[in-house]
Amino acid sequence: MSTQTASYQDRHKPASAFETRQSYLENELTIMNFRRWRLHLPFRDFGIEFEDLIPALAATIGKVVMVTAMAAAFASQFGLSPEFIAENVRYELLIAGVLFAVIFSALLNPNTNLAGTHGPMIPLIPLVAAAGGHPLALGIMVGVFGLLLSWSKGGSRLVTMTGEGVKGGLLIYLGAIGLVGQITKLEAWSSGIGMGYVSFGVIFATVVIYAYLARVQMRWLAIPLCSFLAGVVAWAMGTPFEFVTEPGLPPMSPLFWWGENTGWQLGWPELSHFVAVIPFAILAVAMWSPDFLGHRVFQELNYPKKAKGVLMNVDDTMTVCSIRQIVGSLLGGGNLASSWGTYMIPAAIAKRPIPGGALLTGVMCVLAAVLGYPMDLAMWEPVLRVALLVGVFLPLLEAGMQMVRDNQSAQSAGVCMFSCAFVNPVFGWALTMLLDNLGLIGDKERSAKLSTADRLVIPLIAFVVCVGALALVGQLPGIPALL
Repeated sequence: MSTQTASYQDRHKPASAFETRQSYLENELTIMNFRRWRLHLPFRDFGIEFEDLIPALAATIGKVVMVTAMAAAFASQFGLSPEFIAENVRYELLIAGVLFAVIFSALLNPNTNLAGTHGPMIPLIPLVAAAGGHPLALGIMVGVFGLLLSWSKGGSRLVTMTGEGVKGGLLIYLGAIGLVGQITKLEAWSSGIGMGYVSFGVIFATVVIYAYLARVQMRWLAIPLCSFLAGVVAWAMGTPFEFVTEPGLPPMSPLFWWGENTGWQLGWPELSHFVAVIPFAILAVAMWSPDFLGHRVFQELNYPKKAKGVLMNVDDTMTVCSIRQIVGSLLGGGNLASSWGTYMIPAAIAKRPIPGGALLTGVMCVLAAVLGYPMDLAMWEPVLRVALLVGVFLPLLEAGMQMVRDNQSAQSAGVCMFSCAFVNPVFGWALTMLLDNLGLIGDKERSAKLSTADRLVIPLIAFVVCVGALALVGQLPGIPALL
């Protein structure tokens, strides 16, 4: 049997056959070759290793944190109670864990990243409410526009058209801004409880242990180890903590969530609600490409060159995120979907493919939702801030720096970061991709080899769509919303 047709079972070798653990994990990546939209089974088509626990744990922590932030943003606009937030987060954990992490990313198409939470949309929720939007209408429109982009193969086309310098600049900016933001929030929290020294102790301990893990090439342990250490340090310094969320299940009926006096207390949306959310839905989907790009790049940087069969398929991931968005919103969830960064980044560092950790993520999300108490621990400020620091933003910064290899890529990266800081990452990515592909910055030889469509037409369309959506919702500095 040739290596091209041999199954994973035929090509698999035990870890004892390799000199190092890393060699074993890299061999695992090279012998897997997933098929689009076919049933995949554990141990027949992929393995489950200890290392899969790390991205699964990181993903569960990140999910609780991000969905809580999203639900709280909606709740504050529609006058909903803290109990609504807790129950909706529980509901979303079940939807994300069972329906999508397990069924789609683990079993049906392991080349699709898990559908997570669209963090950059959280600050825009007040604008959605002020414009007369409805959460269900917004979710459906995001799903529809996402399906149009994925089915036209627009997502993967934009990813391949983005130069190395632009990718590096985008990752550096996202990593640096995220680092500063999380540290600032941790400091504000510790000052708010009258124990400002706690943030210093937690961050100092995190820096030391993260540096050691990088030194011994075990950064894949950073999220559980650093988060655990952050919790221990904060508790040892006298920080108060208690479990308050009891075991249970959330209401499971969409009729409850979309009732006029229950759940969201908004009823079902009308046509005017769908019209009001169109620019926000366009902007949400426009933000997907740079987000998905960063996650795919992380795999390429950490996987062996031969591991083509396990790389994330951008278009299929957009399809799953879109379906997850429509289904989740119809069921009553308050999440806005995107590629799951707190899963993909640790998984890439740990040199693990998507499906094994996706199965474990589904199990952990269900356990967290049913037990309740793990949600309290994941949402405790020292734990969640450190988890995001070492699991998402530090790796983003490091990956971006690795991609800036020469003066030409440094030029593109610098302009990208400048543009991102001027408006936001969507504007920065779209503008710099256009300038880079035209040859006005970066590698002029690369620009000369591109077709007219790749050099001008598609980047210009992407730029116009992104800027137009930003202008409609008032996200361009100094320019009032056109909506």
